[in-house]
Amino acid sequence: MNIVPHVINGQHTPGQNKNHSDIINPATGERLNKVVLGTADDLDVAVAAAQAAFPAWADTPPLTRARILFRARDLLEKHIEKFAAVITAEHGKTLSDAKGEIMRGLEVVEFATGVPELLKGEYTGQVSRGIDAWTMRQPLGIAAGITPFNFPVMVPLWMAPLALATGNCFILKPSERDPSASVFLADLFKEAGLPDGVFQVVHGDKDMVNAILKHPGIAAVSFVGSTPVAKYIYATGTAHGKRVQALGGAKNHAVVMPDCDLEKTVDALIGAAYGSAGERCMAVSVAVAVEPVADRLVEELSKKVKTIVIGEGTNTRTEMGPLITAQHKARVETLINSGVDQGATLVVDGRNVSVKGFEKGFFTGGTLFDHVTPEMDIYKEEIFGPVLCVVRVPDFEAALKLTNDSPFGNGTAIFTRDGDAARTFTQRVNVGMVGVNVPLPVPMAFHSFGGWKDSLFGDHHMHGPEGVRFFTRLKAVTQRWPAGVRSGAEFVMPTLG
Repeated sequence: MNIVPHVINGQHTPGQNKNHSDIINPATGERLNKVVLGTADDLDVAVAAAQAAFPAWADTPPLTRARILFRARDLLEKHIEKFAAVITAEHGKTLSDAKGEIMRGLEVVEFATGVPELLKGEYTGQVSRGIDAWTMRQPLGIAAGITPFNFPVMVPLWMAPLALATGNCFILKPSERDPSASVFLADLFKEAGLPDGVFQVVHGDKDMVNAILKHPGIAAVSFVGSTPVAKYIYATGTAHGKRVQALGGAKNHAVVMPDCDLEKTVDALIGAAYGSAGERCMAVSVAVAVEPVADRLVEELSKKVKTIVIGEGTNTRTEMGPLITAQHKARVETLINSGVDQGATLVVDGRNVSVKGFEKGFFTGGTLFDHVTPEMDIYKEEIFGPVLCVVRVPDFEAALKLTNDSPFGNGTAIFTRDGDAARTFTQRVNVGMVGVNVPLPVPMAFHSFGGWKDSLFGDHHMHGPEGVRFFTRLKAVTQRWPAGVRSGAEFVMPTLG
């Protein structure tokens, strides 16, 4: 039995706490390893190392920092199979889904390698007689990332590359449920040439989270998780003077118009609702069927849901793996029970699924509800499992209102052939990310990711241009030089250094 360590100042360390948490393979229900649970003292050591490393790293030319990220990018691609295997073992998602996660993280590394261009400020010559002015972006200091279990590589890579590229040191606190990929990531950054203390990993539970939020040496915190925790992260972090971006939960609605390409729409909804067992903040969990499409939609969805291959993630035939823990499986199935009790029509029941050879795994099958209403718990709660709810509405305006009335505003989509309906929806919907015939409208790395309302607390979205702004602060310079003796010509080609 291995113990997953912290990575502090470039070294694997067990820390100062003898308490550990079990890492469970969700497909088998068996313990894989343990992870050390850090303390505030461990965090102090990591912050001290980051403080020692920060001046030299902040003073490193952006091009040099970019070249280290280039090497990290190549190493990530080289070791993608190993990363995926680690993710599948601890999270349960399929290997193909794990590789897809890594590739989406890799895109942010690639974007961050353009940091010499991204950090360019604005310049105005002769704002007054003999006076020039310009702006520059400078690093904050030490930033921390608190990341969720469902994307143990992608979400850290949505934070760390831009923090590092812009000259910050970064401390990652991953989920204790699947922490091994973070240690592997730290080792990879070191191999790429990142100085010790610039990227570190500290493990822990809520005590470590509180230590991060209150530590005076940490300037910024980036978080992804549930809405209640995101609210707490934002309130506590900002109360301690930190810049905070806290991405919360979701209840993503997909509006299905009567004129849609039904076959393609059904395929899109199946992947978006049941991929990764629904454990995605961008998963579609509500299909808003605009009449008269509902009967046909439910009929076709039902056929597809029943054919989803459920199993262990390394099996190449598997399309949907287990849920992360026994406790989460119990919560998801309790919500399914509530849907039945509150009057929704259970079209496909995913409870009581058993996978041969993996009977102790945390599997719940694809579940489909029809005739769901906004008063039901399965509509109001973020289930975070393989459950799709169909809500029937009479027209486009009712579909738009239902979507806008949700307290969440993470992602949404509309399926239609009508350009006017699509344009009206994208303009009027109160959601941060919108897809038109695209079920998971996750922006590419050179745009920014983030929701509205209870799906995001803070002023900045994640990665892309907003990520650069989050991890830097703006400085304005106004300059005048007195007339003086001019030096002679220089004939040597200037070089980086």
